[in-house]
Amino acid sequence: MAHLWTGVFPAVTTKFHADESLDLAATAKHIEWQLACGADGIIVCGSLGEASTLASDEKIAILKAAKEVAGNKPVLLTVAEDSTRAACAMAQAAYAAGADGIMLLPAMRYVSDERETLNHYQRVADASPLQIMIYNNPVAYGVNITTEMYQMMAAEAKFVAIKESSGDIRTLTNVINAVGSRFAIFSGVDDLALESLMMGADGWVAGLVVAFPQETVAIYRLAKAGRWDEARALYRWFAPLLHLDVSMKLVQNLKLCETMLGVGSEHVRAPRLPLSGSERERVTHIIEAGLARRPQLPEL
Repeated sequence: MAHLWTGVFPAVTTKFHADESLDLAATAKHIEWQLACGADGIIVCGSLGEASTLASDEKIAILKAAKEVAGNKPVLLTVAEDSTRAACAMAQAAYAAGADGIMLLPAMRYVSDERETLNHYQRVADASPLQIMIYNNPVAYGVNITTEMYQMMAAEAKFVAIKESSGDIRTLTNVINAVGSRFAIFSGVDDLALESLMMGADGWVAGLVVAFPQETVAIYRLAKAGRWDEARALYRWFAPLLHLDVSMKLVQNLKLCETMLGVGSEHVRAPRLPLSGSERERVTHIIEAGLARRPQLPEL
C-alpha cells in the first residue's frame, strides 16, 4: 500500500540560548537546512529534542516555528506525557497548531500493561483528527508493543506508521509477517538503520542526521535504489558516529557533533550538562576520526 509518510525524518534537537530559553530562530534555521539537504519530514520535541524538559506551550511554539519553514513537508509533534489525559490534550493542541501528525509514546513513568497501553493509544487517537506514528521503545520506556498488539491497532485508521526502536532486527520481519504493509515502518535506532531498510523498513527516524544530513539521506536513497555495496560502505564509515545516538547522553553527544560541524551549540537544559572530562574527549575523538575519513558521496 502507498504510505502517507516515508523517507528520512530527522528527530531534531531543540536549540537553546545560554540561559536555557528557547532559541526558536536557530531551531527553525536548522530544520530549514535539514529539509534543504533532502529530509522528507521533521519530528520535533522527541527524546533528542529534550521533550522531558519542555513545557507544553514551548512544544507548541517549536511546532509552529517548524511549520513556518517546512513548506509541504510533514511536521510531527512528539506526544510523550505522564498521563493519557495530558497526551489527549497535547494531541488536540498539536492539531490546533497545524501539526501534520504526532509521534505517540506510551504514558511516561508508569509502565502500562497491554490493556492499558492499547487504551492509551486509542484514547489519544480519538482525541484529534491527526494521523499517528506509534513509537515503540521498550528499552528506554519499559513498555513493549507486541506484534499481537499491532494486529489489534491495525483496525484504527489513524495509526499509520511505526517507529521501531526495540533494538531487535527480528521485530521488523515479525510485524510485516503479521500485518503486511498496513503500517509504514521507520527504523528508530541509528545503528540498525541499514539493516532495517534491507528488511523492508519504509523510513528512518534519524538522530545523527542533525549533523550529517547528506550522508543520512544518501544511505536511505542508496538502499531504496538497491545500491547495497555503496550504501554499506557509507554506513560502515558512519557507524562509529551512529553509535553516539544509542546512549543515555545522546543529546549531549549529538549537540557536540552539531557544534563541531558549525550547525548548532551545546546549550542543553538542566539537569543535562554538556560533556566534560574523559567522556568529552572520547566523543570528540570519535567525531574527529569520522570527519578525517569523511567520504565523498556517490551520485544519487
